[in-house]
Amino acid sequence: MNSNQEQNNEDTMDVDKTNSEEIKIDEQTIEIEDRYKFGWSNYSEITNGRFAMLGFLAIILIELISQKSFLNWAGIF
Repeated sequence: MNSNQEQNNEDTMDVDKTNSEEIKIDEQTIEIEDRYKFGWSNYSEITNGRFAMLGFLAIILIELISQKSFLNWAGIF
């Protein structure tokens, strides 16, 4: 039981030490890839989200201009 208390004390001291020290990040090591990669990537998700927003805007414009619901305008319902 004594060793557990010592381990907890050491962990607490390590946490206090990292909290009190300033954490420095080298800005040159942070790199955001803005290139196309096949599969699930940050670039693909952003592009997919932008196309989804454009499609949603197109549906809203169609409904405003035609005064019909999109499903009715498309002949689906």
